[in-house]
Amino acid sequence: MNILGIVVFSIFFGVMCSKMGPAGKPLLDFFEALHVATMKLTMLVIWYSPIGIIFLVATKLIEMEDPSVVFIQLGYYMLTVLAGLAVHGFIVLPLVYFVAARRNPFVFMYNMLKALLTAWGTASSSATLPVTMECLEHRNKIDIRVAKFVAPIGATVNMDGTALYEAVAAIFIAQVNGITLNVGEVITISLTATAAAIGAAGIPSAGLVTMAIVLTAVGLPIDDIRLIYAIDWFLDRFRTAINVLGDSYGAGIVEKLSQADLARFDQEHGLDADNEISVEETIPEMEKENGGINNPTFTKF
Repeated sequence: MNILGIVVFSIFFGVMCSKMGPAGKPLLDFFEALHVATMKLTMLVIWYSPIGIIFLVATKLIEMEDPSVVFIQLGYYMLTVLAGLAVHGFIVLPLVYFVAARRNPFVFMYNMLKALLTAWGTASSSATLPVTMECLEHRNKIDIRVAKFVAPIGATVNMDGTALYEAVAAIFIAQVNGITLNVGEVITISLTATAAAIGAAGIPSAGLVTMAIVLTAVGLPIDDIRLIYAIDWFLDRFRTAINVLGDSYGAGIVEKLSQADLARFDQEHGLDADNEISVEETIPEMEKENGGINNPTFTKF
């Protein structure tokens, strides 16, 4: 179960494949096809997962000596996760955005409400991506070039809500088993949860899969993930909304920091405020390339 070692190896293996150039393309194509097949298999598992989860939870309930105590602990765990996500979403992220962009973070958040509700309903950052980009471009007036670059990357690697959720879950499982964690182990959990969240897919309940990495890092029992299956579907929606909010704030910060570069790029390439080539500069070039404005090819164009 050295999953963290596999992740580190995979990172360096991918870097080496990218540096191989054309020689590594067959291997990259193989892994791309493997990725598509795995995602299709994952979607199939998601459809049948409720049946399996029912039996997993039932098995865990039978093993409990006093289920009422565990239910109370689960209630405190759920409140802790929600409180942590609320602090991160309404204090930490807005503060970072305000310091970096010098704009009202709550107006920005309100304009992203459609994307946040979609994220809460679908529990998937990837499914919410089109709505996120729409809100960034049309509601918050983020440059479409920045939105197209930052939002897909954020939906893939920026899982701050998932990282927080996995860290709290690991500490909860340790407490349920009567294991006392020292400061070093808590720091290890935090760092491992952050790294594991980066590799989590933007699909519902993907954090449960990467949580095994966090538990393995500090020697906690992986089987106890079954304890949180019953409430994960509910918490997953809130952490996905926080993930999307973090992606959106990230796009706003990047757009603020890139304004000078974007303006210089527009000026160098003759783009107007809407990022379109000016008509005065485009028509002469078309006439020159197509043999004049009366040329049939140019007229058809």
